[in-house]
Amino acid sequence: MSQGEIPGRHESLWTATTPRTNFPALDGDLRVDTAVVGGGIVGVTAALHCAEAGREVALLESGRIVEGVTGKTTAKVTAQHGLRYADLLDQHGRGAARDYADANSAAIEEVARRVEDHDIDCDFERLPAYTYAADEDQREQVEREAEVAESLGLPASFVEDPPFPRDAPSAVKFAEQAQFHPRKYLLDLADRIPGERSHVFEETKVTGVEDGGDDAPCEVETERGTVTAENVVVATHFPIEDPAFYFARQHPKRSYVLAVRLAEEPPRGMFYRDAEPYFSVRPHPTDDGTLTLIGGQNHKTGKGGSTAERYRKLVEQARDHFEVESVEHRWSTQDYVTADKIPFVGELGPGYENVYGATGFAGWGMTNGTAAGMLLADLASDGTRPWAETFDPQRFDPGASGAKLVSENADAGAQFARDWATVALSADTDELAPGEGEVVRRGGKPLAVSRDEDGEIHAVSAVCTHMKCLVRWNDGEESWDCPCHGSRFSVDGEVLDGPAVEDLPGRGG
Repeated sequence: MSQGEIPGRHESLWTATTPRTNFPALDGDLRVDTAVVGGGIVGVTAALHCAEAGREVALLESGRIVEGVTGKTTAKVTAQHGLRYADLLDQHGRGAARDYADANSAAIEEVARRVEDHDIDCDFERLPAYTYAADEDQREQVEREAEVAESLGLPASFVEDPPFPRDAPSAVKFAEQAQFHPRKYLLDLADRIPGERSHVFEETKVTGVEDGGDDAPCEVETERGTVTAENVVVATHFPIEDPAFYFARQHPKRSYVLAVRLAEEPPRGMFYRDAEPYFSVRPHPTDDGTLTLIGGQNHKTGKGGSTAERYRKLVEQARDHFEVESVEHRWSTQDYVTADKIPFVGELGPGYENVYGATGFAGWGMTNGTAAGMLLADLASDGTRPWAETFDPQRFDPGASGAKLVSENADAGAQFARDWATVALSADTDELAPGEGEVVRRGGKPLAVSRDEDGEIHAVSAVCTHMKCLVRWNDGEESWDCPCHGSRFSVDGEVLDGPAVEDLPGRGG
């Protein structure tokens, strides 16, 4: 592999092996019981649960459903999220740790039940999950994780000789976890929502959500009409409204995935190294053999250097462990990590009585997202779940999150100051090669300039529309990423990821 070459088709395996959806766009005003904003695993799960409870539902997606973060996962359906439970016990107590375990275990069984009841052909398979020790120094931590997880009722055990990798000194094993094809699963669920005055709308961008409180219904403003509803579920990965200052209470991270074909059978199970450099392995069956999904190279969005180099390093890691015949696909994804390591699921924030949201799954969205969808549907239907208090977005435990909040926000503030102080006064953008981008100053304004693969120059403002930080070029995805809070934009300035909701103006305007 040459220095400039990155192998593999630059598209998620899940989107490449399923057809695009074609639900209609909203056409005018509409009234329903519950409006759900966002068509990923949280939104689809919540909307279907609401419809099954007899509520009239409108699911609103700005693009096409299940093509965002949910369509770019490694698709592990597991309650094992690295070495998570000992930390939860130490920071939050046994009750919260058990709630987290119960919520994610319930999510696994929810997926398994729907696959069986609806006979969904989505490559669902029960497999053990392993988090293995990076070295002997981590052995004690892994052993305690197994003890804590087992005490919480999880199917956990400590194993001395895990099946992968060969030199791993130990691992914590969770039996009877699962994996699947997320789009095949969720597209089947989405097809079950329309009917009985319930709807799925695509190409319908929501521009605002207003909570009417006790005296009036909620209003969801879109570019194609207004949806009036008793309550609203905001399932947009990062909430499009931010009354609880989510941008300051979590940080964004990016990670990378390869789908590779091996000259050998992949190890039986799902494997994860919870130490830098993070590393993930799991098999995926296909019609012409088994692919192996290799994940890792996590870093904070907008930081960590060349993202193209992250792909190259991941290829090298794969070849260190396996005889790789080919890299079939490559893709990346983004998620948010809360300061206290528990997702935010519930009332969106102060002043919002009938609007609910979910965010902060830390890369474990298949179970956290399913559990969130179940809980949000219950809240919209005047119900609840036993773990609702633990996931409440308005919680605050300074002992568990205070120091992390201070350090993350100090880092964002320092980043803002550094970038504004060091932006180039001038640069010869004529020398940009295809696939390159640079922030320069033109007429006193920072400009984000890039050249696409066809040689065309694109120029937009380099000032993030969220909180005025300067964006950085992401050479692996050819996007502009904000290093302060994780907003991402296309070369033409279109929002790809929040918390920003407004596009970058063209040519610095």
